[in-house]
Amino acid sequence: MLNVRVTAPHALAGSLRERLIAEPTVSNVALVPGVALAGEGDVLFFELARENANNIMRMLRHAGVPAVGSIVVSDALAVVSDAAAEAERAAPGHPADGVLWAQLADTSREDSRPSWSFFAFLLLATLIAGIGRLLDQPILIIGAMVVGPEFAPIAAICYAIVRRKRGIAGMASLTLFGGFALSALIAWGVWAVLYALGAFTFEQATTGPMTEFIVAPDAWSFVIALLAGIAGVLSLTTSKSSALVGVFISITTVPAVGTIGLTLAVGAWDESVAALVQLAINLAGLLIAGTATLFVQLHVGRRIGRRLAARRRPGPVG
Repeated sequence: MLNVRVTAPHALAGSLRERLIAEPTVSNVALVPGVALAGEGDVLFFELARENANNIMRMLRHAGVPAVGSIVVSDALAVVSDAAAEAERAAPGHPADGVLWAQLADTSREDSRPSWSFFAFLLLATLIAGIGRLLDQPILIIGAMVVGPEFAPIAAICYAIVRRKRGIAGMASLTLFGGFALSALIAWGVWAVLYALGAFTFEQATTGPMTEFIVAPDAWSFVIALLAGIAGVLSLTTSKSSALVGVFISITTVPAVGTIGLTLAVGAWDESVAALVQLAINLAGLLIAGTATLFVQLHVGRRIGRRLAARRRPGPVG
């Protein structure tokens, strides 16, 4: 169940209260009068079955709540209520499968914007990956995969494509590709200085059977990226964030960027190109799979919404 708080003027809050009470997937509607909007508004509290959250959010938006008040949604750690259990039973499907598109939209807008923390984590992950390739240590490559924050803008691009949000798509693309380019350039400079100082040799930078997969892209790279893209989007949309760690460890994006910086510094152009191809293959698989997964979830959710509406439509009289 979700906890929802709605702030609205008196008249609107009163009409919404009646509509929410009549909604079988909503429970425990409470109205607190005169405590919002400088005394000109009320606050509504209620619990909502996650599976029907998009329909209720759509109703609130169409009623004009965002223009005159606010809607705040939060996950409930536990709800002990027979009414809430009944509301959950009234919603089709499993709660874990419900996609809250308003939450995804807010997250995508946040993740699409460039930030110093994003670039810092991406650069650190890139440098760690370069060290992993230099020392031929897979554990460092895994560490770089986990540190890398690149899946957030990738998911934002997928959302923007499905929902046709050009602004989000453009900003997220700038954040993602700009971050990769900047990290690779800085890593290139760092490794070039160290190489000039004799900290490592050409052979060390280009040899390593344990991490050779980074510069050996193949069809399996694309297949793994497709599977990781599906798993990543599902983990974000179904509140199964623990699965994201597995997604990070599955994709060879940051390791490829780290290897590009390292191999450019020593002039290993063939390996730089191979790592760039690996990066492109992984990004293509992630974007295709993520977009397709969101597209399917969107249309399945709409079908469930139509089914709910059909259940409530009164049948013919007589």
